[in-house]
This record gives sequence, C-alpha cells and structure tokens, in this order.
Amino acid sequence: MRNPTAYLKMRVLGAIDMAEGKTIRDRIKAVSKMTFTDEEGLPRQFTWRTISTWLCRFQKHGVTVMENKTRSDKGKTRKLVPEDLLEAIRKALPKTHGKTPTLALLYRLCIEEGFLSRSQIAPNTFRRIVTQYELLKSDTDSSHKIRLAFSKAHANEMWQADTLFGPYVRENGSPVQTRLIAFIDDASRVCCHGQFFLAENVDTLIEALRAAFYKRGVPQSLYVDNGSIYSSKEIIQICARVGCLLLHTPVRDGAAKGKIERFFRTVRDQFLSRSLDLSSLEALNRQFTHWAEENYNAQKHSVLEMTPLDRQAGPAPTCASRGSAIGVQRHAGLHPGRPLRPR
Repeated sequence: MRNPTAYLKMRVLGAIDMAEGKTIRDRIKAVSKMTFTDEEGLPRQFTWRTISTWLCRFQKHGVTVMENKTRSDKGKTRKLVPEDLLEAIRKALPKTHGKTPTLALLYRLCIEEGFLSRSQIAPNTFRRIVTQYELLKSDTDSSHKIRLAFSKAHANEMWQADTLFGPYVRENGSPVQTRLIAFIDDASRVCCHGQFFLAENVDTLIEALRAAFYKRGVPQSLYVDNGSIYSSKEIIQICARVGCLLLHTPVRDGAAKGKIERFFRTVRDQFLSRSLDLSSLEALNRQFTHWAEENYNAQKHSVLEMTPLDRQAGPAPTCASRGSAIGVQRHAGLHPGRPLRPR
C-alpha cells in the first residue's frame, strides 16, 4: 500500500478538531480509530503516533512537509563505498579455493575473516551492491570496453588524482612503505603536485590538495576514483566551497582516468628506477619534486609535441581570475591558522 498523500494527511488532521476528547492526545487517539478512504477508494487507518508526528510537523513547518519525499541517500551506501567492498571480495575469493562462490558464502567469508563487519553492511545490501556494480565480474570482461580518447581544451579545466604505492623509507629505524598522492592536469599533462606520505588518509590528501592549489590554482573539476578518502565528506566540502566539481570514475574502471595511470607508469620507469636516497621521507620528496619540475614537466611530451609547461602557459582560462591561490585556500578553510569568516 502506497504512502498516504498530502491531501489524505490533511483530512486526518482536520478530523482532530471535531473528534471527541478533552485533551489533544485523547482526540488524536479517537481519530486513530476512524477509517478514512484514500484516492483509490481503499480504507485506511493510522496509529495515534503517526498522526501525532504529522500534526507536530504541520504545526512547525506548514503544509509543505506533508508531501512525501524520497530519501536523499536511497540506493546509496552510507558506511561503505563500492571500492572498499570490492577490495574485501578480492581478499575473500582465495578462500573459496577456485570454486564459484554464492553471494551468501562470500558475505560469510568477508565477515569471518574480518574484511567486513556486520555493522558496516547487511547481507541484503551486500547482495544488492555486488549485483548492481557487477563486482564479481572478471577484469578481463571490462578490457573490451570501447573507449574514446578525450582531452580538455584548456589547462585547469580538469585534474586527475590518484594514489601510488611507493618505496620503503626509514622511519624510527623501521622500513615503512610510502604512498604517492599526485595530481595531473588533463589538458597540459603538467604534474600539478605530487607528494609521498607514510599513510593514505583524509589528512594526507588534504595536505597534498592544499599544496597543489598553492602551486597551480584551483581546477574547474577534479576526477578521482571511488576510494574512501576521495569520497570523504571533507573532500566533498572543500571542493564545494572552492567551486571545484568533484567527479568520480565508474566502479571497477581504472582505465577511465588513464592520464594519471600513465603518469604513474612514467614515475615507475623514470623515477623509482633510480638510485634514490630513502633515508627519510623528506629526502624522497625533495628528489621527486626536483624530478617532476626539472625533468617531467620540462621535457617534450610525445603526445603534445611540446613540454607540459609550455602547453599550460598557452592562452587558457584558469582559475587565476577568481583570486590568488592563497585567497582560495583561505576561503576553503585550507589555510592554516585562518578560520573561515562568514560573509
């Protein structure tokens, strides 16, 4: 049976004034015993708690709240993104010993092995997301997808961002694997900023994003995958406040952001293959910054047939007209020590 319409709700509330009872509570309970006919001619009865809720909302907000609204998060997961679920499934699949598992078995393995928790995702939600995003579909099936090459016309129209697992550095006497968070301009292929961190979380992403804004300004859009840090509420809020459109790739489609993936391949072939000083994180970042600015950005690109810096310096509408980079940082709440002032 469908939800009652606003017209039917107002009929129920209108019956309260004429109902028997000394108090409003008594009259509401009397109305709850009445039978109303909806627009389809079906008899309807409502509990006194439901009627009380309708009355409270009507008294506070008026008739506008009587309309039925769809939940804003309908069909979305609030505690788990599809990328994290895919990672848990990949860890659980070897436990099936090569057999084709059922969704119920796969869910049980993810819970028992600690890859997921029952509080994160329910069995029905697990089945729905796996089916909706085809998470059990092999990667080879998506390799035949027809793709068309695209590139933005001007610099700072779109940045692509991603994370790369880097080399191990010494931290407190122990080796720790680093993560490289990098941003590349879609049109010019300029490495806007890249920085190695000891962890991949929202704080490190914000630090890298702040540095990229200082160097190159604010792009019109940022193209990222569905990882937890790139879908966090902090990044969504920052992009909204600086006027940057946050775009996400389709699930299980890493090739969609091919330019940053190709840049990471260049990093592996030309930078990580060197004899690097891995004594500290600071030393690694100094070497990477020198390589990115003096080698990668300043060398002729095979596709552009010019250097990325020359391509970026061409006539292009950038975000410089919106104010200096530092001003944008302060407006976004990214500038350290300077709280956002209301306007």
